[in-house]
Amino acid sequence: MRPVVLRLHFYAGILVGPFLLLAAVTGLLYTIAPQLSDYVHRHELTVDRVGAKTVPLGEQVDAARAAYPEGSIAQIRPPVDAEGTTRVVLAVDDVPAGYGRTVFVDPYTAEVRGELTTYGEWLPVRAWIDELHRNLHLGELGRNYSELAASWLWVVALGGLVLWVDRVRRPSNSTAAAAKAALIPELKKKGRARALSWHGTVGVWIIAALLLLSVTGLTWSRYAGETIGDVRAALSWTTPSVATAPDSSAGNSVHHASEATQGSDSVIDSGIGIDGVDVAARAAGLRSPMEFVPPTVAGQAWKVQEAKRDWPTRYDSVAVDAVSGHVTDKVDFADWPLMAKMTNWTIDAHMGILFGVVNQIALALTAIGLIAVILRGYRMWWMRRPARAVGVRFGTPVPRGSLRRMPPLAATVLVVVAVAIGWYLPLFGLPLAVFVGVDTVLGMRNRMLESRLRA
Repeated sequence: MRPVVLRLHFYAGILVGPFLLLAAVTGLLYTIAPQLSDYVHRHELTVDRVGAKTVPLGEQVDAARAAYPEGSIAQIRPPVDAEGTTRVVLAVDDVPAGYGRTVFVDPYTAEVRGELTTYGEWLPVRAWIDELHRNLHLGELGRNYSELAASWLWVVALGGLVLWVDRVRRPSNSTAAAAKAALIPELKKKGRARALSWHGTVGVWIIAALLLLSVTGLTWSRYAGETIGDVRAALSWTTPSVATAPDSSAGNSVHHASEATQGSDSVIDSGIGIDGVDVAARAAGLRSPMEFVPPTVAGQAWKVQEAKRDWPTRYDSVAVDAVSGHVTDKVDFADWPLMAKMTNWTIDAHMGILFGVVNQIALALTAIGLIAVILRGYRMWWMRRPARAVGVRFGTPVPRGSLRRMPPLAATVLVVVAVAIGWYLPLFGLPLAVFVGVDTVLGMRNRMLESRLRA
């Protein structure tokens, strides 16, 4: 298997390397996004003076709507700490698809601090960096770059690990010597041997993080993400949600929220109002940070959910009847399927949220390590040039014919597995087909040249 893995690692490293390098550089920038966003948008995010008492949440929403009456209310997020502002998220037509308009309100005075165009909970600075990392600001076309990187990162990383372990496990090496060679670069070596030592050891140190980033990156990718979503749904690994539909619970009747029609602000004050919903949710055990999603049709319940994404996470949610204040449904995070929890945790770890600053530092070190590994890989390729090469002459490729030298059964299994993976991960399969095609054409060209020389 080693010659096959070596050839795949070589071609993938050369041809997919630029996409991995882009993902690593933009990912490194993303690791500082939280602090940068908080600094740039500190006026909207914080109050000038912490008061003795907050005004009712309903009055804060009314103040936001008085200043920005367009669109409809999509979500309300009360402040998490004493210095924070309340966010009122509006669904409006004059922002890009997937974005909203968030109005920031001082909870002590109901003064509107400003508004920003937001992507989910991300403010403009973080949203811009997020989109740069996700699609290079090229829309759907740009998403192909990040999916290609995620589809190949695990292949390149695992292939490199196999090759490196095989290299350090020499017959003359003891277990301790092999472990040392695998984890610590050999500084006494020179030239390509030294570059290879750094390339391999740094790769070993960051491989677990690379695999995590690859898998989680695929979950929200364009093509592979759909397949993963179908698998999660088939295995009941999806995130459960409270039922808020009018007919989903006893005690909900047509007259309950007759004013609560699509796009109407009357839901904020009708029935028990948002302040009553807040009391009911907290009585049911929910704690800050929380998100309130108002009804959009008559008889629908409010949805209130915890949104504590750092460790320990809290994602409990309830549905609250708009008139009676009864909790009509509840989903505890503890009852989520294990894989649904794992999906949330790993995605938040990918985004640097799960463990806060420690998570961000770990991601930054991983990105720096990946950049170093890629650049040293290209350096080793450059150093493989013919001894007397002049000008721009690249290194020689790994010799061909490795697949033909494998036992037929093993080669067949390998091809079938590669085709199956390529079917479900299209941006793995298509580049692989290109590699094989290019390799075949180069092989035919070389044979023709050899034939002419012999003639």
